[in-house]
Amino acid sequence: MAIIVGGVSGWLASVITGSSNGALVNILLGIVGGLVGAWLLGMLNIFPRENLLGVIVTSVVGAIFIILIARLFTGGRTTRDV
Repeated sequence: MAIIVGGVSGWLASVITGSSNGALVNILLGIVGGLVGAWLLGMLNIFPRENLLGVIVTSVVGAIFIILIARLFTGGRTTRDV
């Protein structure tokens, strides 16, 4: 289940940020994004419901955060730019 939710979350984050990632990267972004999103939202005292929608929203927020941080380090370049 985590792989499916991770894939959907990573894909949504990629669509929102305009990134183009493969399926494996989307899954990893979604899974790691869930951890980062839970930490980030917890720091802001925002606690989404513990249902499927809440998990996806949390993972998408975390994945977007990861993508934006990665862009800071790469200067906004993607692998297609290289």
